Amino acid sequence: MNSNSVDLQYHPHQTIRMVGHTPGVTQWGVALQNIMMTYFEVEPSKRFDTHSHESEQITYVLEGALYFELEGKEIYVGPGDIIAIPSLMPHAVRTQDLFTRAVDAWSPVMVQYKTV
Repeated sequence: MNSNSVDLQYHPHQTIRMVGHTPGVTQWGVALQNIMMTYFEVEPSKRFDTHSHESEQITYVLEGALYFELEGKEIYVGPGDIIAIPSLMPHAVRTQDLFTRAVDAWSPVMVQYKTV
């Protein structure tokens, strides 16, 4: 392989461990050079205040619900729904009364979420 290549990764589900960096949130994340996927479990009544990041973000809700606040609107994202947030767009997100599971795709990689 050349010096710009990234090695193939394989992570059997038995080897993936959830980590918690924030109270009420556990997650795992895997990344290649330019893209990343994370899986989050979020307790009810959790809020992530307004923030932005260089990474584009695509969120797919598996269970529960996320409420994204952006551009003066609140957008409900429920099971099977997807929201795609452009780079540097300010947004906040919260849960209400439901335990929530979601998958995020990021590019470029959000190094702080890489766990495997």
